[in-house]
Amino acid sequence: MLPGYLLSLREGIEAALIIGIVLGAVRKIKRADLTSAIWFGALSAFIVSHLAAILLTRFGLELEGTAEPIFEGFTMLLAAGILTWMIFWMNQQARLLKSELEAGVSKAASSTGKQALFWLAFVAVLREGIELALFLTASAFASGAQQTLLGSILGLGTAALLGWTLFASTVRLDLRRFFQVTGFLLVLFAAGLVAHGIHEFNEVGWIPVIIEHIWDVNATIDEKSTLGELLKALFGYNGNPSLTEMIAYFVYLASVFIALQFTSRKPQTLVQPQV
Repeated sequence: MLPGYLLSLREGIEAALIIGIVLGAVRKIKRADLTSAIWFGALSAFIVSHLAAILLTRFGLELEGTAEPIFEGFTMLLAAGILTWMIFWMNQQARLLKSELEAGVSKAASSTGKQALFWLAFVAVLREGIELALFLTASAFASGAQQTLLGSILGLGTAALLGWTLFASTVRLDLRRFFQVTGFLLVLFAAGLVAHGIHEFNEVGWIPVIIEHIWDVNATIDEKSTLGELLKALFGYNGNPSLTEMIAYFVYLASVFIALQFTSRKPQTLVQPQV
């Protein structure tokens, strides 16, 4: 449940930031008549993303034989790749988010009005939603569909509450710290997805195991126990992993953390929306 919650919370906060900035820009140019188009675009994107998540998960769970681990492996590796890109993008580009969206709103309002703002909100939220749909599909394979669904509902609910608090009161969330903490946790989650994806390809023989079980600690923490399932969902825990799983896990972690240190040498400032 926790991975689904964390993923939904982060993506939900990003979507809330986008909508808040767009609504604030509309307020600044005194075009309150365009507000309904923004909300309609955001709601439409949410519905499309929700349907995409359902279709992806149902398709994957209905597969049988070797097709199932192959689909799960590709889904997990793809989700890990997009998740990594999202972390780096937010780390580098978030400071420009407010100015770029406000420029887009001004241009849209001066041209086709409601239609343009509908598509601006729709595309912006849909990007977050499709990413989340893919992440939740991979999480459902790792920790179960019901747990992932419950976590995603709670995460989106929390994001909505934080978004409302952020824009409707004087309370301000430390967004830079929030994205740093969640980014660190999501890197660990993505590493687990990479290892789990390699495990699926081990099963079908696409990637050799080299050493089938480099250790077996299931007697201490059983991967099927409550704690084991939690660690598996969060960090890709496997009580008896293959050598290639562990190589992929630690190579991914080392590569991402080194790259983040390198890209963070220049001071980054996240501009918080003032609405």
